[in-house]
Order: sequence, then C-alpha cells, then structure tokens
Amino acid sequence: MSTIPGVGIGLGVAQGPVARMAAPLPAPANDPSPLSAQDETARVREAVHAVARELEERGALAGGAARDVLEAQAMMAEDPSLESEVDTRLAAGATAEWAVHDAFASFRDTLTAVGGYLGERAADLDDVAQRVIARLRGEPAPGVPDPGHPFVLVATDLAPADTALLDLDQVLALITSEGGPTSHTAILAREKGIVAIVGAAEAARLADDETVIVDAAAGVVVTEPTEEELQRAHNRADARANAASAPITPGALADGTAVPLLANLGKPDGAAEAVELGAEGVGLFRTEFLFLSSTNAPTVAQQRESYRQLLAAFRGKKVVVRALDAGADKPLAFLNDAHEENPALGLRGLRALRANEDILREQLTALAEADADVRAGGEAADLWVMAPMVSTVEETSYFVTLAREYGIKTAGVMVEVPSSALLADRVLREADFASIGTNDLTQYTLAADRLLGSVASFQDPWHPAVLSLIRTTGRAGADLGKPVGICGEAAADPLLAVVLVGLGATSLSMAPSALADVRATLLQYGLDDARRIAEAALAANDAASARIAAREAATA
Repeated sequence: MSTIPGVGIGLGVAQGPVARMAAPLPAPANDPSPLSAQDETARVREAVHAVARELEERGALAGGAARDVLEAQAMMAEDPSLESEVDTRLAAGATAEWAVHDAFASFRDTLTAVGGYLGERAADLDDVAQRVIARLRGEPAPGVPDPGHPFVLVATDLAPADTALLDLDQVLALITSEGGPTSHTAILAREKGIVAIVGAAEAARLADDETVIVDAAAGVVVTEPTEEELQRAHNRADARANAASAPITPGALADGTAVPLLANLGKPDGAAEAVELGAEGVGLFRTEFLFLSSTNAPTVAQQRESYRQLLAAFRGKKVVVRALDAGADKPLAFLNDAHEENPALGLRGLRALRANEDILREQLTALAEADADVRAGGEAADLWVMAPMVSTVEETSYFVTLAREYGIKTAGVMVEVPSSALLADRVLREADFASIGTNDLTQYTLAADRLLGSVASFQDPWHPAVLSLIRTTGRAGADLGKPVGICGEAAADPLLAVVLVGLGATSLSMAPSALADVRATLLQYGLDDARRIAEAALAANDAASARIAAREAATA
C-alpha cells in the first residue's frame, strides 16, 4: 500500500477501478488551407456557434453553479477579441483548425499572464478550443471515458462541461492532479456531492483498472489497498450514508451550543434544495447574477422580484444578502471600466459601489421593497444586508447609515481584508454583524491570488495567520454581543468548521451539499473541545501543520 496526497473535498470515501481521461486532441499542423479564407471563416463560425450552444444546453440541464460556469464558457467561446484573433490567422491562409488552435493558445497565454480570475479561466479556454477543433474535424470531443462499469475518474483537471454532467451512477469518485480547493472542479464536485481529491500531483502514475481508495476526509488516494482496507473504507462509506439519511436537526455542538448552518446561494432557484438539505437560512446570497449577464444595471423592479422570491422561500429564517460585489474578477463596464494594473487591489466591492452610489441605492431600495412585499403576504424572512470588501471603520459607518436610510434593520459588513479584522472591535461598534469571507481574507493575508495556480499552495484558510485574524474578529463579536458568521469555502471543511467555532464563529454558511458532513462533525465536539482544537491549529507554523495539529487534537 502507498498513498498519494492531495486536497480532499468533503468527508467522503469511495473505492473502485481507475479510468483515466483521454489525452487531448493532437495539435493541428500549420499547413496552408486548400479553401478560401471565406469558406474557412464560415466553418469556424458554425463550429464556435455549435459549441457555445452545446455548453449553454449542458448548463441548463445541470443547473446550479454549473450553469453559471458553462454560460461563462459559452460567452468566452464567442468573445469578439478571440474571434478577431482567429480571423487574422484565417486571412493569412491558415486552416480553421490551426487558426482556432493558435488563436486560443495565444489568448490563453495572455490570460495566464494576467493571473487572478482570468488566469484560472485559461483551462476553461483550452476546453473550448478542444471542442471547437473536434467539431471542425467531425470527431467527438475528448471527454469522460465509458469503460462500461462504475469507476474512479482520474484527470489532469476536469472541464466544467464534463464535471457538470457526470453520471454519478458510474463515477464513484474524482481525482485530479491539478487544481485547488477553490477551482471550478472542486466547487462543482462539492455542489454535486462527489467524493473528490484535487491537486494530487502524483495521480499521473495511476493506471487504468488499478483499484484505489479515494479518502477525501484524509486527503489521500490509497493505492494497492489490502482487503482489510477496502472493507474499512466500505464500512465508512455506509456509515456516512446512514448519517446523511438521518433526520435533519439544527446545527449544534455536542454540548448543545447552537451553531446555525446556513446556505451560500447564487440565485433564488437554489432555495428549495437548500431547505431540503437542512439549511437553517441563507448566510450569503450573492446578487452578482443579476448584474453580470447584463450590459446595464438591472432595474429596481427586476431586482425586487428576485429578492422577493428568495425571501418568500425562507419565511421565518435569516437571509443575509451581500450587496453587489463587482470589480477585480467580476468586472462590470457600467460600474468601473477604467483599466487597473492590479484590480484585486483596486476599485472593487464597496469602493466601486460608492463611486456609483445610484446602483447601491437602487439595490437597497429593491431589497427594502421586497422585504415589505413578503411581510405583507405573511410571515417575513429576517433580512440582513452586508457590504463586500469593507476595509475601514469609515466605510462601515457609511454603509450602515445608508442602509438605515432605506429601512434595512440589520446591516453588516464582510471581513475579507486584514484591516477590517484587525479593527474588528471598532468595525463592530458600527455594524450589526460581520461575516468573514475566508477566500478573500486568505488571499489578502498571504498576498496570494486565490485563483492563480502558481501560488495555490498559499491559498489555504488553515494558515495560522488567517486563523488568528478570524479569532480577533470572533473575540470582538463576543465582547460586543455581535454575531460573526463564516461564509467562505472554509466553512464547508468539517474539521475546519469545528476550529472556526472555536475561534468565535457564531454561524457557518456553505454550499448546501456540505451541510450534512459539517452538521455530523460538529455534534462530535463540545465548545471547550472546539476551542482546544482551535488553539492547537493556531500554535502551528503553517497550514499543513495546523491541519495535522487540529486532527491530532480532535482525536485526543
């Protein structure tokens, strides 16, 4: 037996024979085209259009976060700048296949150099190029294998179009040699409840039909397992399935300390599933979906209807709505079209909203009106509204004062910047609550872009520096009697969820599919245990050591 380390997604364990993703299509030769540039252009247009529509159809079928990802890929395929690059090569006499290959590769290299969100999307661009070239050749696009039996899928990384529609009756687990906990593969795997390990660099040595155990809880792939190990893994999988089917109870520790478990949602249509999976409310409702697909800001009426649907689905429960978080990886031309050398440190979040205050005022108007509409029709939801990317006490005061002007009773801020964590005692004197966004807090604390593969090893919320900032914020909340929630990806890690509660988090919000594992894990520890485990993690020198220390303390 040997193990291959990686980053586990969730607590699942699975076993089965390996089936590897097919190799990418070979690059086309740079031979002169026998056709006219006009004919080759027509071929490219048809292929790109067909691929874009297929991606949209896959997204519509998959729903949820997968739909957003695939719709973004479809837009990428038809990007005018990319089309211009292809046309330049066609005009020079290239074949459609080579023009697409070379133009997409050039575009990909540009995105990689930019880094951040765009850099992470370079892999998505490769997938689009492969699909277009396959269409031009009249061949099926490379995709998930079909060995005729259930299997453990092994890939370098998985394209969103493939992840979105995985047959969960056939794919027992997923292993990728690249990617991190915030990659599209990890996010979609978590949403679909797939047992997965990402970033397992040594996975390239796994062979087809080799039996492995994928232990996401331990973050390892076990190769050449013994019969005893296979049986233990089987028993763990059965126990987890039984726990997931048990009656849903409110989130709590073993000593009865309440820890509300909330859902992160991106659209109102995810509400029903979240409730079914046991969400006690919404800890983060992202409003960007209303803005990102439009060239103009949505009207108050359009926003009000979406917010009304959400609030009506959670009558009697807390719903935390984040004001528009645009800029950096989510640029909006009508909000900020100025070029910024480093947009992650530029006009984003509340800064962008203050520069375009009419958009913020319209959003607050729509939220207040939606809340009033739901109240008029029966039991209301408990609406909380928070500002993104708050970095100063003055910004906190500005947002809370403005929210009060529109009748928002509970107004808070997101703690995503070290300055707001360090000044949490002063920030929380102004705000009604704080919600810690661990993804951004980690990237700003460690100066490591959370979507840049070259620094992915730094993007780990287990790092003691990040945990220390969370503790500072949690203590400020406790001293002032103000709630401090967690709404980043960290809350979906069951053991880290225990640590977060030990650091002072009063609620946890996550992808709905993660709720069962986190609920079951919290019930194993009391508040004193959580604080002891948190202290063990804080005493470590790095993220890996903190994770190990917490695991050892949890089993002591």
